[in-house]
Amino acid sequence: MTVLSLTEVLPLDRNAAVALTLVLSAEERVRSRIRLTAEDGTEVQFVLPRGTVLHDGNLLRTTDGTLVRIRAKAEPVLTAHVHDTLTLLRAAYHLGNRHVPVEINEHHIRILPDPVLAGMLEQLGLHVTYEIAPFDPEPGAYGGHGHEHD
Repeated sequence: MTVLSLTEVLPLDRNAAVALTLVLSAEERVRSRIRLTAEDGTEVQFVLPRGTVLHDGNLLRTTDGTLVRIRAKAEPVLTAHVHDTLTLLRAAYHLGNRHVPVEINEHHIRILPDPVLAGMLEQLGLHVTYEIAPFDPEPGAYGGHGHEHD
């Protein structure tokens, strides 16, 4: 069986014709060297520069020019909803001090489930729910490729 070697991250292009879509967890999207089996049985391996962080919608190119799209896998997450900017900023500050991977949106923050952090966010005034949803955390200040939000 042929293994597709994914070697290059391309700029975001929502209209690109892709041969394969890989649905990956947040943990899988930070691995620059990994071998996976896609849902259709296709074997793929990442041979990407160290420090590469993939995000929902990213395109990868194989050594033979095949395009592959990355999608964020729905996984267990803690979503904390907020109705004002100051509370959102305070929550992001406290999570950042703990070096927690965090996805930040206009009205919510999403992290991996952690009961201690859930309690902290509730004390800050956020409404916390546990759910299954795609998790696309910020890459951090020192690495990863930029990405666009809808």
